[in-house]
Amino acid sequence: MEYNFTDIEKKWQKKWVENKTYKVVEDKNKQKFYVLNMFPYPSGAGLHVGHPLGYIASDIYARYKRLKGFNVLNPMGYDAYGLPAEQYAIQTGQHPAITTDKNIERYRKQLDKIGFCFDWDREVRTCDPQYYHWTQWAFQRMFESYYDYTEGKAKPISDLVRHFEEEGTLNLNVAQSEEKTFSARNWTSMSEKEQQETLMNYRIAYLGETMVNWCPGLGTVLANDEVVDGVSERGGYPVIQKKMKQWCLRVSAYARRLLDGLETVSWSDSMKETQRNWIGRSEGTEVVFKSLTPAGDKEIEHDITVFTTRADTMFGVTFMVLAPESELVPELTTDEQKAEVEEYLAYVKKRTERDRMTDRKVTGVFTGSCGINPFTGEKLPIYISEYVLSGYGTGAIMAVPAHDSRDYAFAKHFGLPIRPLIEGADVSEESFDAKEGIVINSPEKTVEGGFSLNGLTVKEAIEATKKYVTEQGLGKVKVNYRLRDAIFSRQRYWGEPFPVYYKNGMPYMVPAECLPLELPSIDKFEPTETGEPPLGRAKIWAWDEQNKKVVDKSLIDNATVFPLELNTMPGFAGSSAYYLRYMDPHNNEALVGKEADEYWQNVDLYVGGTEHATGHLIYSRFWNKFLHDYGYSCKEEPYEKLVNQGMIQGRSNFVYRINSDDHSKAPVFVSHGLKGEYETTPIHVDVNIVHADVLDVEAFKAWRPEYENAEFILEDGKYICGWAVEKMSKSMFNVVNPDDIVSQYGADTLRLYEMFLGPVEASKPWDTNGIDGCFRFLKKFWKLYQQELNDNEPSKESLKSVHKLIKKVSGDIEQFSYNTAISAFMICVNELGQQKCNNRGLLRNLLILIAPFAPHIAEELWESIGENGSVCDAQWPTWDEANLAENEVQLTISFNGKARFQMTFPTDAGKEDIEKAALNDERSLKYTEGKTILKVIVVPKKIVNIVFK
Repeated sequence: MEYNFTDIEKKWQKKWVENKTYKVVEDKNKQKFYVLNMFPYPSGAGLHVGHPLGYIASDIYARYKRLKGFNVLNPMGYDAYGLPAEQYAIQTGQHPAITTDKNIERYRKQLDKIGFCFDWDREVRTCDPQYYHWTQWAFQRMFESYYDYTEGKAKPISDLVRHFEEEGTLNLNVAQSEEKTFSARNWTSMSEKEQQETLMNYRIAYLGETMVNWCPGLGTVLANDEVVDGVSERGGYPVIQKKMKQWCLRVSAYARRLLDGLETVSWSDSMKETQRNWIGRSEGTEVVFKSLTPAGDKEIEHDITVFTTRADTMFGVTFMVLAPESELVPELTTDEQKAEVEEYLAYVKKRTERDRMTDRKVTGVFTGSCGINPFTGEKLPIYISEYVLSGYGTGAIMAVPAHDSRDYAFAKHFGLPIRPLIEGADVSEESFDAKEGIVINSPEKTVEGGFSLNGLTVKEAIEATKKYVTEQGLGKVKVNYRLRDAIFSRQRYWGEPFPVYYKNGMPYMVPAECLPLELPSIDKFEPTETGEPPLGRAKIWAWDEQNKKVVDKSLIDNATVFPLELNTMPGFAGSSAYYLRYMDPHNNEALVGKEADEYWQNVDLYVGGTEHATGHLIYSRFWNKFLHDYGYSCKEEPYEKLVNQGMIQGRSNFVYRINSDDHSKAPVFVSHGLKGEYETTPIHVDVNIVHADVLDVEAFKAWRPEYENAEFILEDGKYICGWAVEKMSKSMFNVVNPDDIVSQYGADTLRLYEMFLGPVEASKPWDTNGIDGCFRFLKKFWKLYQQELNDNEPSKESLKSVHKLIKKVSGDIEQFSYNTAISAFMICVNELGQQKCNNRGLLRNLLILIAPFAPHIAEELWESIGENGSVCDAQWPTWDEANLAENEVQLTISFNGKARFQMTFPTDAGKEDIEKAALNDERSLKYTEGKTILKVIVVPKKIVNIVFK
């Protein structure tokens, strides 16, 4: 019987659905194992062969753990909100929900064809009101919370109000936007609006003024990774820096816990390091500098607070720099410098933070003011420069050019002094790393009884300076984090609505029992003519406080009916707690029920790309920690083990058009091997009309109208294409649709080949030319079962082959070394074929072993050998070391050091027996006949060398 993969795969995909093979429920008699793929966005382009890589890897592991007796949760759903669907809506008028549903339908069909073991009964979509109900609920809980550093967790805002009523801000150790000081009497004398404004300083979800990447063309705020070279990644619209009132999440409050949690999870060192760098803990000193700004015949004083990790370098400060966004910029800019400063600020407005961090060019402008060094009284010019960022530290720096590369470049550019502080430091060409050495010039001229660091080591100087600053009241020792609060607003339609209405200009929450607040209908999906976000077009979009419902905007009276929030939540909102919802997706009373949460706990294996290291993985961990603080999630870390799959790159093909100025003639294309004889232009060609680098010439002519009459210069009757490994992209015509591979070779072949390409974590090129090997292997595997099987005692060789495979595959799956496991399968199947193995028990075990990799063929053959039920419910086989013992050994027989042939000996054979057998073998005679044998060297288990002359 032939291996008819098309019929087999359709049959079992249908049976799995009918029998609910992959439906999972909590079972306290079984140990749980939770496998999860990072939430996919269902794009209009559908899947290409690179997308399933991680899904296949996790699917193999999920199936393996089930066979090992675990109760495995392996769900799938869709991160359905996104800018592409909204942009399509703006262009065509089609509602994003329609586009998204169509995309999901296509995505689902493609996923089903590959044979994943997802429990589709647990599917979630972020755009479903029953799902975003709990995103809105979590946001409300954050709004109603503050972070207590003393207790190290989030607490109800009502506790903070009680503290204000009793003590004001006394003995308060909490996360806050800016430090405030007031008494209990001050608090009670405030109006309701003033109290609400004060509480906004402490809430975990709060309204704050932030600098954002504003894209007027898209009418929304963009994340840093959505901006490339000053324009939006999608559409190429200009992006500017703009201060806007936005919803924010106080992620920074959790910085220490986010760092500490990395020590408890099984992630790669590189991923942990990326997160550590992003969170950016640094211990240093906050020092206050006085500034003087000329104003007529007087000077105006201000305080500038600077955070430095190296207060010991204070004697080397020769200038100060403000971030362009600093609130001090207008205060410290003199009338004479105003025009120059405004011109510079306009330039910086077009630069994203990422641009400013990566671009090393030197720019800046003088404010006209100077600072006063609190250690020396020296006057320091104050500049504005884009290399200083407002979000880290205080947005102002003291510049020590001798020992900081960016300060050094700035000082050289503007001709500012450079004062070395370490003995032997050469700063003539570049800054000097001052992490160790003996301190000098601190101060340049020692004053009797004055503070001096001269002669101390760097380590001693740091500690002495911290002590001095604290004792003299010049500042305080402080731990700082680079991690910013997350901007949580988007000025677009297709996103979760905020459950917020505004009374007297202040936000109030829609009652929890009224959730979800559903996205309203609108006639157009772009900002309003007056610049409001798209929700400004909604007619039924006001909150009736008395009747607790959404009503027409015309009824707004700001007495009982109030305006609703017009922004929507960002893309990461819905993907921040989806792993919890999968545990209990149909619960209408809670995000996740206590019983389900305590059973599934957290994700045991999380699979996804490294590109989410500083976005989703930070936000999701923060979200989970917040929920953990209130007992909604029993585990503090959401993802126990993280595996980052690599990228499958495209293998592009090229044709070579001969250059010609006469465009009236048909284009001529020369084959790759002959292109050196002509001047040519390489052109990407659709890889789907190229087979083993040979172009289908007729298909090429039909591909594009301009090639209809193309002519070709061939090699041996064929047009050979060039090739290169590049990112898989539609523009390079190297996208391979998995549907085409499934149609031609079958899903099991696709699954095997994607894993066979190389280690899961590595990036590797797709090469359709290599897929035949995996297809031939499956046909050979199928052939093993097209014989009469029996229960007779298997041969020792067959036992050894199968038990060796059981051990190898078991170890490789645990290590995600799927490529080497597949190689072992190929070797074993070859061996069993040569051994003419027909033992039912061994071949039954072989089916269980291959089931995670190639489930369709495994199910079909499982049924064909008379087994009941699904192979998914079998028990993973174990190996017996006794069957792996080597009874024989192959030795190479050499003559005068040259290997000639091999012989098999019992492993316990003695040297004399080996020597005798080797000399008497008839193959030896042709080398030794007529020769004098001098000696025979036997190296046990390695070689035999017969020496003669």
